Amino acid sequence: MRKLLKPVAWCLALLLFMRGENIFSQPVTLNLSDAVRTGLTNYQEIQAKRNIANASAALVQNARNQYLPDVTASIQQAYGTVNGQFGVYSSFAGTSTIASAGPMYSGQSWNAAFGSIYLLNTNWEFVSFGRLQSRIDLASKQWLLDSANLTQDKFVQSVKIAGAYLNLLIAQRFVQNAKSNVDRASFVQQTVIARTKSGLNPGVDSSIANSDLSAAKLSWIQAINSEQQFRNQLCQLINILPAELLLDTTYFASQPRDFTTNFPVANNPQVQFYKSRIDESISTEKYLHKSINPGLNLFGSLQGKGSGFDYNYTPLLDGNYSKSYFDGINPSRYNYLVGIGIGWNIVSPAKVREQVRAQQFLTAAYQNEYDLISTQLRDQLVLSDQQIENSLNSIKEVPFEHKAATDAYIQKTVLYKNGLANIVDVQQALYNLNRAETDLSVAYINIWQALLLKSAASGDFDLFMKQVK
Repeated sequence: MRKLLKPVAWCLALLLFMRGENIFSQPVTLNLSDAVRTGLTNYQEIQAKRNIANASAALVQNARNQYLPDVTASIQQAYGTVNGQFGVYSSFAGTSTIASAGPMYSGQSWNAAFGSIYLLNTNWEFVSFGRLQSRIDLASKQWLLDSANLTQDKFVQSVKIAGAYLNLLIAQRFVQNAKSNVDRASFVQQTVIARTKSGLNPGVDSSIANSDLSAAKLSWIQAINSEQQFRNQLCQLINILPAELLLDTTYFASQPRDFTTNFPVANNPQVQFYKSRIDESISTEKYLHKSINPGLNLFGSLQGKGSGFDYNYTPLLDGNYSKSYFDGINPSRYNYLVGIGIGWNIVSPAKVREQVRAQQFLTAAYQNEYDLISTQLRDQLVLSDQQIENSLNSIKEVPFEHKAATDAYIQKTVLYKNGLANIVDVQQALYNLNRAETDLSVAYINIWQALLLKSAASGDFDLFMKQVK
């Protein structure tokens, strides 16, 4: 039966694979907002940062739990002898020995019985002079740092996805323009060959036309190669398998309506991340300062003890003990202890001093990086406004360039057909039209990219997204 099922399973797997390949080859419609949303959901690095922030939140609660007292319950039941001897004892290198309490014998005795100890110990450091609170503050700052890192990563990832989307959009338009240029070059070639065969134009014109067509095809191939690279980059950012993507082409005919933002650079998620690093480092300094403080402890202990040996067991009354298990484990003596104590490592200031000094240097370094990123983003904000202004001027100008280039191309091809222009004139007109189509495509995308740059610099990503369809 298994031999029969094995080929069937392989056939089903092959059919599913072929079906999956068919689905994979189908174009995927993707608008910009869905691309950003998908990327923020699927990207593994963001998922990792989110888990790190959740771990930091758990550590904050763990730091608060350190206020709870230590309560230890212990039950011990054993069987052994109670030979006593005067002497001293100290635990060394983790070694231990049997702690027996009993009368002194002049020689070895092997009398043995069951015994038990029941303990309930508690120790509560109810005053730490700010040490525990500084630990909680440090854990809270670490959580804020990890949360700021997550927010920054989501912001940067959103900007990257939007930028990659616009780059792919323009790359796809370049492929279309390159294909149109190939069609025009092919049309010119056919016209030149027809006139050359009829003797109306020299043979060199056909060679030039063939060269122009080959150059147009090579440009088309290069455009396809660039489009595939940008498509792969976008698919990586949103964590999907590479596929043919159908993007929103309305950006080639529309422009943003609003370019203003009141979002200060200081609120940029990237700046906030660097600010959180400074806050976390300062909290570490405070924690190190507070770690040298003593602790005031309240402690208590309740003990119950049982033994198979009677209270009057002595070398003279050697038989006053019981080997019964229940006689030994039944507690017959109880003791309690309560107290208060203070402990302080008086050499801890010398140990911590250099740690505090090193942390102060780190705080200063984080402050330098904070100042650097703030300056860079402010400069980038100024640059984005300049690029927006230049892009708006380009949008006003490119329609005139495109219309003039189109008219010139039509005129030159008509003149060439009638023998009133040479192949060089047609070449120039073809080149001008191709450049005009490129400028027309780039002009509208440039203004969206300039707006994206301003959103990235200010930290106001909604300025960009609220105008995206």
